[in-house]
Amino acid sequence: MTKVYLMNSLIEKMQSPDQDFRFMGLNDLMTEIRLDQNSFHGDEPMESKVLLMVLSLVEDKISEVKNQAVKCLGQLIKILRQSQMELVVDKLIDFSSGKDEELRDISGLALKTITAELPPDGKIAATACAKLTPKLLGQIQNPSTPPEALVETLSILSILTSRFPNHISTANYSPTPLQVLAPLLTHARPVVRKRAIITISQFIPISNPAVFADLLKTDVLPNLLSSATLDKQRTTVQLVAAVARNSPAQISPVLGNVVPQILQAVEKSDDELREGSLQALEALVLRCPTEIDIYLPSVIEVGNKYIKYDPNYAQEDDEDGDDDEDADMADPDEDDDDDEDLDEYSDDEDTSYKIRRSATKLLAAVIGTRPDRLLRTYKDISPVLISRFGDREETVRLEIWATYGTLLSQTSVYGGAQDVKDDASPRGKRKRDTEEPMDVGETPYSLLKAQVPALSKALLNQLKSSKTSPSVLQAGYGLLHSLLSVLPGSLATQVPLIISTSKGVLSQSPTTSTSTLHLTCLSFLALFFSTHSQEVFASSLPSITPVLLKSLSERHPRIASESFRVFSSLLTAVKPVKPNEWTLALYDEVINRLSIHDTDAEVRASAEDCVADIWVCATEVATSKGLKEWEYICRNTGKPENGVRAITKVAKEVNVGDDWTNGCVTWLMGLLRKSGRSGKVEVFSALDVLLKSYKSGIPAALPSQLVPQIKTYISTSDISLLSQALSTLAILLELSPLTTFPEVESDLLNEIYAVTHSPLVSGVALESLFRFFAALVQADNQIATHVVPNLVLSAEKATKTESSPSNVAKCIGQVVKSQLGVAAGTIAEYSKSFKKNSKAKPSLVILSLLIIGELGRFIDMSNQRDIFTYVVDHFSSEQEDMRAAAAFAAGNIAIGNLHQFLPAIVKMVESDPKKRLLALHAAKEVVTHCSQGQLEGVADLLWGPLFEYSQNAEESTRNVAAACLGKLATTQPSRYLPQLHARITDANPDTRATVVSAIRYTFADTSRSFDEIFSPLLVDFLSLMADENLVVRRLTLSALNSAARTKPHLIRDHLVALLPNLYKETVIDATLIRTVQMGPWSHKVDDGLDTRKTAYETMYTLLDTCLSKLNLHEFLGRVIPGLSDDSDEIKVISHMMLFRLSQVAPAAVAQRLEEAAPQLEKTMKGANVTKDTVKQDLERAAELQRSALRAVAALSKISTGVSPKFDLMVEELKKNPAWSNEFRELGGQ
Repeated sequence: MTKVYLMNSLIEKMQSPDQDFRFMGLNDLMTEIRLDQNSFHGDEPMESKVLLMVLSLVEDKISEVKNQAVKCLGQLIKILRQSQMELVVDKLIDFSSGKDEELRDISGLALKTITAELPPDGKIAATACAKLTPKLLGQIQNPSTPPEALVETLSILSILTSRFPNHISTANYSPTPLQVLAPLLTHARPVVRKRAIITISQFIPISNPAVFADLLKTDVLPNLLSSATLDKQRTTVQLVAAVARNSPAQISPVLGNVVPQILQAVEKSDDELREGSLQALEALVLRCPTEIDIYLPSVIEVGNKYIKYDPNYAQEDDEDGDDDEDADMADPDEDDDDDEDLDEYSDDEDTSYKIRRSATKLLAAVIGTRPDRLLRTYKDISPVLISRFGDREETVRLEIWATYGTLLSQTSVYGGAQDVKDDASPRGKRKRDTEEPMDVGETPYSLLKAQVPALSKALLNQLKSSKTSPSVLQAGYGLLHSLLSVLPGSLATQVPLIISTSKGVLSQSPTTSTSTLHLTCLSFLALFFSTHSQEVFASSLPSITPVLLKSLSERHPRIASESFRVFSSLLTAVKPVKPNEWTLALYDEVINRLSIHDTDAEVRASAEDCVADIWVCATEVATSKGLKEWEYICRNTGKPENGVRAITKVAKEVNVGDDWTNGCVTWLMGLLRKSGRSGKVEVFSALDVLLKSYKSGIPAALPSQLVPQIKTYISTSDISLLSQALSTLAILLELSPLTTFPEVESDLLNEIYAVTHSPLVSGVALESLFRFFAALVQADNQIATHVVPNLVLSAEKATKTESSPSNVAKCIGQVVKSQLGVAAGTIAEYSKSFKKNSKAKPSLVILSLLIIGELGRFIDMSNQRDIFTYVVDHFSSEQEDMRAAAAFAAGNIAIGNLHQFLPAIVKMVESDPKKRLLALHAAKEVVTHCSQGQLEGVADLLWGPLFEYSQNAEESTRNVAAACLGKLATTQPSRYLPQLHARITDANPDTRATVVSAIRYTFADTSRSFDEIFSPLLVDFLSLMADENLVVRRLTLSALNSAARTKPHLIRDHLVALLPNLYKETVIDATLIRTVQMGPWSHKVDDGLDTRKTAYETMYTLLDTCLSKLNLHEFLGRVIPGLSDDSDEIKVISHMMLFRLSQVAPAAVAQRLEEAAPQLEKTMKGANVTKDTVKQDLERAAELQRSALRAVAALSKISTGVSPKFDLMVEELKKNPAWSNEFRELGGQ
């Protein structure tokens, strides 16, 4: 059927005298548009014909047909050409201003529908705004417009303002929209006033500030006075709340006039005014954090007062304290009595709960946005919240619990170190050193601990009743879980009540509506057992274990798997466990689950974990059985990861026997043969543990079976698996050299030679390679003489891009170190390559220099001084690689005999400008690789020349010298740190740059004695962030970044002084931007970019290590501008910070989404494609979009309607075919 025929048939239906046909014709048209967005492509007459038909049906006599026509217009507007869109808008405007009331209503609905669906791009949006807005404002001014029409008109204006603020703000209206809308604040109908408040608050951000100032003077401030009527006060406090949410910047300057009046209004005996005032205060706390700070004590006092507001249950004397408040609390067991006693009064008539709920939300806003006052919160808010845990209204009760959950979350993030006595943690020690006064006195944790008895009693009293609803029970268990996460072991005094309540919950069979409650309860019990000692709950186990055992056999897989996790926690807590009724029953259920082939994967995984815990914690129970569980585990090849983990855990803790070990190794070898990477790292880890667990030695036949399986992984295609494979080979060579060595020599050495020279091998993989070579040469005394030349030969055959001579040299160094007998021959052989008149290839010369350097580190070459001379001769080489290798060799040879060779290097630094940089690199090798004791003996020799010749030097020379100075300063900090400190005021900026660079290299020292000397000086060093020299400022920022990462305890208390200078460097400095002419093109260069980027990197580090000391509102004030920075790298860092903030400070960041949304939206639109755009530009833009998308996905979880702009952007991203799938994946992470 052709489109023309189809459309004609639909028009025929819409013309039918039968209303059902007309309705179905419209419905079929909508369906067709959804299926094919190009329904009218290239056929303008048909498009016009269909549109006119639909518009005519807007005037239909039948309401259902009219409504369907409106819906159809909403779909049509998306695909119509612009001229037709204008026709629709004009027609509906004519309808809306007509005299037919019903037509006016339906056209208003249609206008609302199409304004919500108008495409944001194109001229139609501007045209619609230009035509609609004056007419809508005119309708509002018309005194004869009925209230219902006013509400629709205001709704359309709200849609236009929120979707197209730029079009509305650029137009000139007389009178202005705010002046037109203001009279509606006194309208007789409350619904009109409420709608007007929303519309006014949306117009304020795009209106002239002077107009808003007039509105404040005439309609806001006078109506907040106590002399104003109640209606005016109610409306005005609602307006203040709306303005604060939409335009905090406009209202914040006048808070001094607004807040005192609201604080007075809340005391008036009018519940609606009181609720509105509390909501206004909440909005101001959230959106104007800095300005409202001085009123915070009064705000908290109001919140604390009205969270208790319950006039129908109030006591005669409210001043008796907390004891009287128990009378206000709901007792679930007394519900029936209440119902009988209150025949004359119904809770349906009581609206005081709304005030208590608003007061709770006000306190939640304070808690969520003021982490800096956590200590005071525990003193002035927490006790009040606890006293209201039993509020008789369920919604209020749940809101209070959620607020306390927010307080616990803030404590976990900002509360600092929990256990100050934990000497095992280096950070714990530093925390104790730097915050000793607070630790000795009060901390958030100590205050919370003191309040736990009252908290737990109040909460558990609300959960213990059999009448408690599932939603309340779930919220209660969630709060208990949060409490234990923050303060482990804190519920020891409430064990009987916890066990009895949990037993009551778990005794009931789970249903669709209560399965989540069961999971929450089980999750809490798992945490409870893992955080409390056995003595606390041992007497209660006979009561709870039967219902837990019953939960194991539940059909719901998540409940069964969570039950197994509870028993895993219980076993670990009561270890060691003797055979008893519940352990034997647990073992039987584990066997039952593992023996069934179709057991759910999650249940099987948790059962396998439980097997391991039974073996480790209840060994007698496990050993008395027949090891059947391992048969069931080892037959599972679908998802073996948990089985592998269970084997590893048991092999580490329990001696099961060599037969069991053999069986497990055989199964693991089978897993190695499987294709794919999944789970292989865990398999190798398990093999390592099992090989070490053999009591009678590794079986003779095992290496010949295992080595061929490992051979597959001796490849650079997966570096982490290569590292694991090499580690396993090293263990085999160490434990069974006689049987393993022949297999390795014949099968693997060539592959390993090829891997050794790969530049991809580094870090852990390189360490594994060293371990392998050490084990190899110790397994056979003769092999070293073959390995060294073969390594060199393999490297020489490789292409330059595939060869890393440094790796080869390090491996040879390891071989020689493990078999010193070959040292002399190796030195003699490879020193020939760089002697005078040598004809060796440059690549061999470089490799030889690196080899001699590696050997010189642990061999004294003073008897072969000519080698050092030959090495230094290569400082004059034309090849940069060769010069670098020579500097490396010279420095490492000097380590072998410092007194013999180091003076020569120092002399070059002092007297040979051409070799100075290379000599400094050699000195850096000495400083980096020498022991502390060696350095102390030569520090004086190096200190003076390094400082002297780093001044007025180029940056590369200065950086090398600074690295050496920093390392030397750690050898005798009491001597050298003051010398560095004295030079921070040096007139030469190069000297100051050297000093601050040197300080960055001292952060590697983790000793407490160094910190004690360094701490008083650190802030002076970091004060160079305010230096006049740009390079010094950048290097100081880099030093602050390093300090924040490695020694945050030293800077936390000084951040108040340091942060202003840091934030200052994030601002774009126009004076540092210059234009460079490149042929016919001009190019802008920002000399401040590197400094600004370093500042943002430092902010990101501080977010991780010093979060509790940051003022989040100031911090966000610099993150948001980063979203629009010219540098893509800074944008990415800002996206990362928003992602992190969404997790640790959701309340604070949610209030800035309105500011962030436009910049994020701009980034998501991608690069503007021009004739000069190249592929790399598009790739960079796509990567930047993905970075922004990750931030948006994280922020979307906390937006909760706070920012209409942001919510609109999220909805558009969800509809965007290019990003919708990725957004959904990120949203579910």
